[in-house]
Amino acid sequence: MSENVFDVLKERGLIAQCTHEEEIRELLGKEKVTFYIGFDPTADSLHVGHFLQMIVMRHMQQHGHRPIALVGGGTGHIGDPSGRTDMRQMMTEEIINHNCECFKKQLSRVIDFSDNKAIMVNNADWLLNLNYVEFLRDIGAHFSVNKMLTAECFKQRLEKGLSFLEFNYMLMQSYDFLMLNRKYDCRMELGGDDQWSNILGGLELCRRKDNKQVYGMTFTLLTNSEGKKMGKTQSGAVWLDENKTTPYEFYQYWVNVQDADVIKCLKMLTFIPMDEIRAMEKWEGAELNKAKRILAYELTKLVHGETEADKAKETSEAVFSGSGVSDDMPTTVIADVVGMGVLDMIAKTGIVASKGEARRLVQQNGISINDKKYTDINGVVTTDMLTDNGVIIKKGKKVFHRVVTD
Repeated sequence: MSENVFDVLKERGLIAQCTHEEEIRELLGKEKVTFYIGFDPTADSLHVGHFLQMIVMRHMQQHGHRPIALVGGGTGHIGDPSGRTDMRQMMTEEIINHNCECFKKQLSRVIDFSDNKAIMVNNADWLLNLNYVEFLRDIGAHFSVNKMLTAECFKQRLEKGLSFLEFNYMLMQSYDFLMLNRKYDCRMELGGDDQWSNILGGLELCRRKDNKQVYGMTFTLLTNSEGKKMGKTQSGAVWLDENKTTPYEFYQYWVNVQDADVIKCLKMLTFIPMDEIRAMEKWEGAELNKAKRILAYELTKLVHGETEADKAKETSEAVFSGSGVSDDMPTTVIADVVGMGVLDMIAKTGIVASKGEARRLVQQNGISINDKKYTDINGVVTTDMLTDNGVIIKKGKKVFHRVVTD
């Protein structure tokens, strides 16, 4: 292994905290290390927030280390309180198992699971059959409640009420690390920076139970220049499942990132060589828009494959070249659209969060219909609006949507 993956991750701005920085760097430079990242099956698709973790796994794998993708078939029954202001919805076992299956498919696009190069493990295998009294005696005895209450993930929840159910989560995640270390010689846990307290719990447990030295590393959470988490739109999360977020919508999300975030996203989320990215740092204006298109294409190719990335790119360019029309552009079918209120039609497409927002945008000259500014908040859809291509709605400068009747 020539280049140390630690230096690669550091240079790309991916590392937030390490438990033993010098030791970790030395270990990753000398040995092939098995590490793990956990994914709780709270939905049937991973989203952009998880994508960063997948990228880290791929960097590690490319440098000879072995990823374990741990799906939380067991912890999913509880729900992680980290970063939450409320308690998660309870899920049935069938839903949890279905979600785990969906994850494997999506992870396989970025991680190579062939020939044991990476493995997927489900913590249901050891968590669901635990004897509660034995677990408390064996594991619970090693955790200080006083110390747990100082953890960031619990502190913010104490104000609103933290259930005992969720209070167990740290013990279960720590137990995962112990089991993975025993079964697979897993020596590192990686995760988002909101997982720091849980990772420290696992390190301490491995030391106390088995006298083993293991390591933890967190990576920077994907936030924009204003400090808000990226991967959210008005219609919800940006998913990796093409049925939830189409490849075109996924592409458009990245084309529309703020100028201040483009270089950071190229460093953290793509495999474009750093020399090329450093050259792009000098770009301004139209060149910066080119950098956004490079970012959008690279990420769409990683998640959806080259064919879909090419299609998304062509659609985007056709829509923005002035015609505003492409067969692959986002389309909503509304059978009885003629006679419907224009604000209702706009709201039905999902490009705005509500009819109220549609009204506000119309009043502020933020909506065009068939390439003409639309200003009538009480207007209805007429047959004249239905062109051969349907009704083409444009929100602001960048969001296009088509409404057709069938």
